[in-house]
Amino acid sequence: MTRTKDSMPRPISRRATLAIGAAALAAPGLARAAGYPDRPVRIIVPYTPGGTTDIATRLVAEPLSKVLGQPVVVENRPGANSIVGAAAAAASPPDGYTLVTVLPAHAANATLQAGKMPFDPIASFAPLSLMVTAPLVLAGSNKIAGKTLRDYLDYARKNPGKVNYGSSGIGATAHLAMELLKIDTGVQMEHIPYRGTQPALQDLMSGNIGLLFDTYSTLKSQFEAGTIRPLGIAAATRTAFAPELPTVIEGGIPDFVVSSWCMLLAPAGTPAELVTRLSAEVGRIVREPAMAARLQDLGFVVEGRDPAATGTFLRAETERWGKVIRTANITVE
Repeated sequence: MTRTKDSMPRPISRRATLAIGAAALAAPGLARAAGYPDRPVRIIVPYTPGGTTDIATRLVAEPLSKVLGQPVVVENRPGANSIVGAAAAAASPPDGYTLVTVLPAHAANATLQAGKMPFDPIASFAPLSLMVTAPLVLAGSNKIAGKTLRDYLDYARKNPGKVNYGSSGIGATAHLAMELLKIDTGVQMEHIPYRGTQPALQDLMSGNIGLLFDTYSTLKSQFEAGTIRPLGIAAATRTAFAPELPTVIEGGIPDFVVSSWCMLLAPAGTPAELVTRLSAEVGRIVREPAMAARLQDLGFVVEGRDPAATGTFLRAETERWGKVIRTANITVE
């Protein structure tokens, strides 16, 4: 077949070359993602070392560094109920080299600190993965007569002003969970906020407070020692790590499901291909049988949700706790 002059391929014009170059510049994420990562990745934990958020993040960071071929460094940036660390992440370049692990306080801050934060808890971040959840467990003081959740609630109803509860601080998951319990049951109890879980737990053991919500891993050793009493776990069904522990639902409070959780976020604008890749890798890591068994032993429920499901969960938690905060008229100074 003979080509005519008009059918012959024409050289690309300078204008077309410039247009192609402009298109490439308009998608810088593609260029960044191609060689990612070529240096260490950091995960900010907005809390001190040793807590459940820190432990879960470090467990994931080690195998993630092997998969990525670069160190994954955990950086603890505590302060202001997670705001300090989250703000540092939100202000970082959206290039996949800075991530942050948050827990329910991040969702609560959207209401508690509305208009006071240098970032938006939802809009300033790209959801990566809801890594794990940790159903809260309600513990009771041995100084109160009774063995079951119903016994404790009945005692509180009949003795107004005599039962108080502790938490690791205003706006903490343990605080909001108990306020939700009060809303659902109509039982009135005074909140005693502490600077962390350990002093609250010490006062529970001594009988200075009557009730405390926290994770199973935090309370397990004291349950085994008999210094505090397990009353129920706020899960939909009994858990594999504590099958003998009845649910709060079994204790007579319908649909009472409350968990702490560890969620991995990136700064908003992080290229979608990096978000997808990191989410998939984290999901595989937490679901790997040996890792899943280790997380379960620590009182976690393995999740490893994808970005869309993680974003949906974060919005739902933000709305849920915002409603509790407004109903209970919770404020912070």
